[in-house]
Amino acid sequence: MVRQPLTSEQVESGRRLGALLRRARAERELAEVAAAAGISPETLRKIETGRLPSPGFGTIVRLGEALEVPVEDLAATWRGAAALEAVS
Repeated sequence: MVRQPLTSEQVESGRRLGALLRRARAERELAEVAAAAGISPETLRKIETGRLPSPGFGTIVRLGEALEVPVEDLAATWRGAAALEAVS
């Protein structure tokens, strides 16, 4: 199966999601959050920097749990809703 290239909108969605996750992680170590979410530090780094703009649903759920950010907030950010004040 050939993977379709991401659209510019999908790339921008990934950047917004990554920025939210970085703000939510704040002073916590990347490796600590990655371990809590059951993913590798490199995967979290790629998500936070927008190099992995469409992470799997399970990954997003586990990151939300590890960072205490509701999945609904993560989805709203990915869709382009206004920035969330709670994690700013």
